[in-house]
Amino acid sequence: MTDEKQSNPVNGLTNKPVSYHTAVLLQECMTGLDIKPDGIYVDCTFGGGGHSNAILKQLNENGKLIVFDQDDAARKNLPNDERVIFVPQNFRHLQRFLRLHKASMVDGILADLGVSSHQFDEAERGFSIRFDAALDMRMDQRQLLTAADILKNFSESQLHKMFEQYGEVTNAKTLARTIVSQRKLAPIRTINEFKLAVHTVVKGNPQKYFAQVFQALRIEVNDELGALRDLLQQTTTVLKPGGRVVIITFHSLEDRIVKNYFRDGTFEDTAIDDIYGHRFENPLTVITKKPIIASEKELKENNRSRSAKLRVAEMK
Repeated sequence: MTDEKQSNPVNGLTNKPVSYHTAVLLQECMTGLDIKPDGIYVDCTFGGGGHSNAILKQLNENGKLIVFDQDDAARKNLPNDERVIFVPQNFRHLQRFLRLHKASMVDGILADLGVSSHQFDEAERGFSIRFDAALDMRMDQRQLLTAADILKNFSESQLHKMFEQYGEVTNAKTLARTIVSQRKLAPIRTINEFKLAVHTVVKGNPQKYFAQVFQALRIEVNDELGALRDLLQQTTTVLKPGGRVVIITFHSLEDRIVKNYFRDGTFEDTAIDDIYGHRFENPLTVITKKPIIASEKELKENNRSRSAKLRVAEMK
C-alpha cells in the first residue's frame, strides 16, 4: 500500500490548479491544533498548502505560519500572505530555522507524512512504478544519494534489512540476493531495468509488491524515519506550554514511532535511576489515546485517507 496523496484540482491558497493533494483529516487536524488566533504555527509538510490554508483562516493579523518543504516544487503554491514564512528545508532542521526566523517557541506543529501525488505523477522523479525513469526518489533534489545508488552499492544484508523493515517485503532476503546477482550482469539504473532484473522473484500482485519495494527504497533514500525521530525530539524544545503537535502517518513504522514518542516523550531508556530513584518525566500529554482515522464520508471522497492515522499530544 502506498501513501500517495490524491490530486486536488485547485489550490485553496492561490486558487490555481495544482496536482498536489486533498488535505487528509483536515478538520480533525484543526481541532487537534486547538488554534489560537494570534499564535505561531508550523506546517512541516507544506506541499499543496491544504492544511496551511485551513490554519491561516483561523489566524488573525498577528498570527504567524512557518511552513517547511524540502521539495522546491512546493514553492509555487505559496500564498501572497505576509504572515507566512517558507523554509525550503527538511523538517528535521525545525529548531534551527525557527531560531533563524526569531520564532524559537511556537503554539502548534503539524506534519502530514504522506507523499504528494505530484511527486508520483512526475515520471522523472522515479517514485512511481507506472513510468520508466531513472531510479531517483529524492524528495530534496539537492541531496546526492538516489535509489539507483542504493541498489548499486548496498550489500546483500543491507538490502535485505531495508526491504524487510521498511517495505515489509515477504521475500526480502531472496530479493536482495537477486539484486546483488543481477547488478553484476548489468547496471540497474531505471525502473524498467529494475523490474526486469527482479521479475523472477516477484510474489503475489506485482503492483502491490513493487509498491512495497519502492516504499522501502524511498524511505531509505530520504531517511524518512530518521527525519521523523529528529522532528519529534525537537517538538518538546520548541512548543510552548499548552502547545500541540499533530502528526498524520500512513504506515505502521511511522505510527509506532509517533505513538511511542508521545507516550514516553523520549527515545531513550526511561528506567528509574538506581542511585537517585529519578524517572524521566514525559513533557507531553497524549490527547489521542487511539489514533484518529478518516470518517466514512472522507473515505468515500478521498480513497487515499484510508491508511491515515492522526495522533495528537500537548506540551505540559
